[in-house]
Amino acid sequence: MSTLISFLGKGMDPKTGYRTATYRFDDGFSRTVPFFGLALTEYLKPERLILLGTAGSMWDVFFEGEGLGDDAQFELMAAIESGAVSDALLDFPRRRLADRLGISVSCLLIPYATDEAEQAAILHRLAEIVEPGESLCIDVTHAFRHLPMLALVAARYLARVAAVKVEELYYGALQMTRPAGETPVLRLGGLLRMLDWVDALATYEKDGDYAPFARLLTEDGMERTRGELLARAGYFERTSNPVRARETLTSVFPSVEAHRGLLGSLFVETLKQRIGWFRGRSRDEWELSLADAYFERRDYLRSATFLYEAFVTRACNDRRGNPNDFDQRSEAYAAAREETPAVKRLEYLRNALAHGVRPRASEDVRTLDEEARLQATLKSLRRELFGQ
Repeated sequence: MSTLISFLGKGMDPKTGYRTATYRFDDGFSRTVPFFGLALTEYLKPERLILLGTAGSMWDVFFEGEGLGDDAQFELMAAIESGAVSDALLDFPRRRLADRLGISVSCLLIPYATDEAEQAAILHRLAEIVEPGESLCIDVTHAFRHLPMLALVAARYLARVAAVKVEELYYGALQMTRPAGETPVLRLGGLLRMLDWVDALATYEKDGDYAPFARLLTEDGMERTRGELLARAGYFERTSNPVRARETLTSVFPSVEAHRGLLGSLFVETLKQRIGWFRGRSRDEWELSLADAYFERRDYLRSATFLYEAFVTRACNDRRGNPNDFDQRSEAYAAAREETPAVKRLEYLRNALAHGVRPRASEDVRTLDEEARLQATLKSLRRELFGQ
């Protein structure tokens, strides 16, 4: 189902409430109306229209020409004047408008969003009336000036919580009316796509997953196969395979560095910093960098795992062995383990984190019972094993 959500606020014109404007959507469509939402409804042809307004919004302007009758019109105008519009007053004009438009029309009375409680209440109400899979467009043209910010939050909230797809945000920019008299219609959906990038950064900070960047970079103009390489690098890193992750990042990094997409260019420098670990000179440096990165994300299992692997790699290098050979790694670790008691503690700690079993030693039990103790222990083990 396709749905348009349109906000109603207060108008400035003493006669019509809203100033009549000629809204230009594209080369083939323009409409001269006082209320932008009706022109947008005609342009988008949604299956459902949801009108949001307060008890003092200009409902009479929206329902103008619906044949309410003088008494009903005066009653509605008086209610608007006193800020006392009710669902009952809106029901009859809502049904008349639905009949004329040939679509479902809902009128949703909302608070003024003057504080956090009222702002949350609006999001709750919106979540109750949309359905999973619904396709939404949101019009903020006539909203109170603070409500477009809430609309942006609502768009992201509904997409995440109610599983709807927000296609576009619209704004009829009256203050940008051109000398010829036409008012441009702005599409603000790019703001939602910017938030997708912010979400991708948050996802990576949390779990090191590059996949969201791969999709966004592809949408932003990067060749699809290059985006897939970035996602593949993230997979290898998260499955504790830094060698394959580095090989893949080495291949795709020039494409990331050269990316000049409209939105991606805002985030590429940050992304380059996040994946720069692969530039270390040796495998133990890559693994140690990853151990530090996952520690900062509070992913202690991966941090302990990469810390352990960095020690084994360095032990193998010290014996002039091949750190990519499983048997040689095992031999190097067995020899180094007897000389380095700290790595035994790290191994026990890693196993306890991986298997969810309580260690036998009371000291290790206390370490796992409190996050601060675990952090301090991992830092201490890092210093003992690597002298840093």
